[in-house]
Amino acid sequence: MVALTGDRNTPRRENPDVEGHPVKGGANIFAGALVMLDAAGWAQPGAAVAGLTVVGRADAPAKAVVNGDAIVTTRRGVFRFANSAGGDAITRADIGKSAYAVDDQTLAKTDNAGTRSAAGIIRDVDAQGVWVRI
Repeated sequence: MVALTGDRNTPRRENPDVEGHPVKGGANIFAGALVMLDAAGWAQPGAAVAGLTVVGRADAPAKAVVNGDAIVTTRRGVFRFANSAGGDAITRADIGKSAYAVDDQTLAKTDNAGTRSAAGIIRDVDAQGVWVRI
């Protein structure tokens, strides 16, 4: 393709915060779970694994037997997940920094020496958990 030389009617999605992703074989994603893609692009529940890419929160459950036989609908936005504990607990001092996936509902302050993937940007912390922008 070459650069435009005139106007272009560029298509857009009506709701860009909602997407569907094919689920990794053997994965069981619960509604409300943090959803991440592996290196091949298959959706799976959030986990303490390096190299995953966060795509959103699951709107509904999805379970796949083989790669791609289910689609999970994800939504981007600001969501509250559980906070980690001890030295990895997220505090108000961490607002604006990255949070890292411990599992499909828990976030931590650190990447644990490169063994966790980023899950989003911390927006707030309250008694119930961590608000993160995905």
